[in-house]
Amino acid sequence: MSTIGFIGLGAMGEPMCKNLAKGSGKQVLAYDLASEPLERLAAEGVQKGEDALQVARESDVLFLSLPSGQHVKSLMLGEDGIASELKQGATVVDLSTTSVEDARWLERELQAYKVKFADAPVARTRQAAVDGNLCVMVGCSETIYGNIQELLQNIASDIIHCGDVGAGQLAKILNNMVLFDTVASLSEALVICEKSGADPKKIFEAMSLGSADSFALRNHCMKFMLENDFPEKKFPTSYALKDLSYALELAENYGLTLGMAENTKSLFQKAIKEGYGEQYFPVIVNSMRND
Repeated sequence: MSTIGFIGLGAMGEPMCKNLAKGSGKQVLAYDLASEPLERLAAEGVQKGEDALQVARESDVLFLSLPSGQHVKSLMLGEDGIASELKQGATVVDLSTTSVEDARWLERELQAYKVKFADAPVARTRQAAVDGNLCVMVGCSETIYGNIQELLQNIASDIIHCGDVGAGQLAKILNNMVLFDTVASLSEALVICEKSGADPKKIFEAMSLGSADSFALRNHCMKFMLENDFPEKKFPTSYALKDLSYALELAENYGLTLGMAENTKSLFQKAIKEGYGEQYFPVIVNSMRND
């Protein structure tokens, strides 16, 4: 039986690893710097790796779920990197959100070790990760996609092969950019609504029935912003700034200026400076309220 490796058991990684173990019927070997998720996953039959090197050595398919491209690069090819420990012919599937260039760079580097690579960032919420209803945007060859699609079906209800390596990250980065810009606009609308003295819930309910309706309005706004509920460990503002920076980096490479994204970046930076960096990113509305 082939072995699945999984490194990175944070808010999204732990439930994805659990669903892979439950649904794939394969041995899953996992590692994280924190011991708590490994202890919880042991009840699901997930084997605890001694370290990342052991997971790399024993995996036929290795999944990564890490905070950023820099974390991925350091793990794979930094000091004590694990790339040289991977089996020839193994496949690395990066579920993290990184830059497009980082994904393409890693594919090139792994070719020297005869290791295959797919960038496969995930979208939707932690609850979607728990329920196995994520959306996965995949960048790789058709052959690699065919080999990993069945495994991805254990963590996602929607899997989209976007093109060659980097295309998955491009789809995720642009998805997040549009979402962030929309949440920023909704934050402006909410602050105006509050200052006018109107009932925000009624105003946004009306908007949800009009042409301003969106996933962000019905979820980020009505479920969190209207309730003034911005939990930590739920896609914090610092992560949102990181992802938005990837989009702005792409724009700079293509000689483009993204006015809305630049404005949203400023809002994220202001919110972080005011102490909201670890709270769910729609908290930027509180930063606006402080003006």
